[in-house]
Amino acid sequence: MLEGQRTDPQGSPIMLSDTSAPIIQATLPVVGAHIQEIAGRFYEHMFAGRPELLDGLFNRGNQADGRQQQALAGSVAAFATHLVERPDQPLDHLVSRISHKHVALGLAPEQYQVVHDNLMWAIVDVLGEAVTPEVAAAWDEVYWLFANVLINKERGLYDAIGLSPDTVWRRWRVAEKVQETEDVVTFVVERIDPREVKPSLPGQYVSLRALMPDGIHQSRQYSLTRADDGEHRQFAVKRVHGGNAPDGEVSNLLHREVHVGDEVVLSAPFGDVVLEYSDRPVVFASAGIGITPMAGMLSHLVKSGSTRKVRLLHADDAPGTFALRRQVEEDLARLPHASMDVWFLEPSAAAAASGSAGPEAVERERAGLMDVDEVDLPADAEYYLCGPLAFMQSVRSALIGRGVRPQDIQYEVFGPDLWLADFQ
Repeated sequence: MLEGQRTDPQGSPIMLSDTSAPIIQATLPVVGAHIQEIAGRFYEHMFAGRPELLDGLFNRGNQADGRQQQALAGSVAAFATHLVERPDQPLDHLVSRISHKHVALGLAPEQYQVVHDNLMWAIVDVLGEAVTPEVAAAWDEVYWLFANVLINKERGLYDAIGLSPDTVWRRWRVAEKVQETEDVVTFVVERIDPREVKPSLPGQYVSLRALMPDGIHQSRQYSLTRADDGEHRQFAVKRVHGGNAPDGEVSNLLHREVHVGDEVVLSAPFGDVVLEYSDRPVVFASAGIGITPMAGMLSHLVKSGSTRKVRLLHADDAPGTFALRRQVEEDLARLPHASMDVWFLEPSAAAAASGSAGPEAVERERAGLMDVDEVDLPADAEYYLCGPLAFMQSVRSALIGRGVRPQDIQYEVFGPDLWLADFQ
């Protein structure tokens, strides 16, 4: 057991001790007001002392643009607020999302102690004398309550597939490289590792670990865009412009330097936004590269011979930037009750003139931003969203405004979750 670790059984209410609860309640406004600064100092201090953590585990692109600091701050603040205001409510969404990200990177339990030591240092560094021994002990308890829940969840995820932080990785060979659009490439990889691989679930992603020119490994997550056939996996990579800037270094390397016959290192598939197996209608709403998990879910529906009613709503810049469109339309055509509506900021000339275009699976091609109020939605449907944060916030609000229950809406965030909508 890690030093300071609490042993609350997984699934039971997570509650602060009677000693710590009033201290956290009193200091939460101050810590919350400075949590972004604390997170920034935490990462700065940790990487100064442990630079090896940037080699394969932490995404330096997210560090460079501040998203990782923002996500950590949001998670800690949300968890502490939960302990004070809603201790009897479950933490499933927050814990599941973070845990799947962690195991997809091979995070080990002992690394939580490293995080603890640097985070507590940062709290004292920022707040100074306000952090009395009693305050430090209370926030120490908050940290280990959170860490213990994550450790238990992650241990369960590893155990479920019979792997460990050191064995989640496999080598695959690139069998095909397909230019989908100017900025999106599909990679089809074939199995070369004789060890058993875990089948993916519809909507899951894998981590890809790449060796960068400076000798540092960097990992990025990519949604699987087609159901596994046992020997192959498929994912799409959108190039992030910026050359060798940290936020685009992996995508640019994959586009420029990884070709058919090369080998790549992928994790086992993970991800908590997974298509539910039911007979209910399903609506997918995506924008841009957010089509990737939707393509994977559609592929699984086709493979399983599903007869569910399926509605795909997709928004993009123009027809030429709609990645995986041919695959998506072919899969929709194979489903007996499926259709698609698309919105383009720059629609094709024919669509702009007529208001509709494309194959039979496409009911209507519209100009402008997606507006779900323009379409009829099936009753009692499940909804899956993926795309830029502002897009998902807008669509989710519109759906709730139309009477869709929040629990019927799942969303996938690429990178750190800066929204935490399911936890609010």
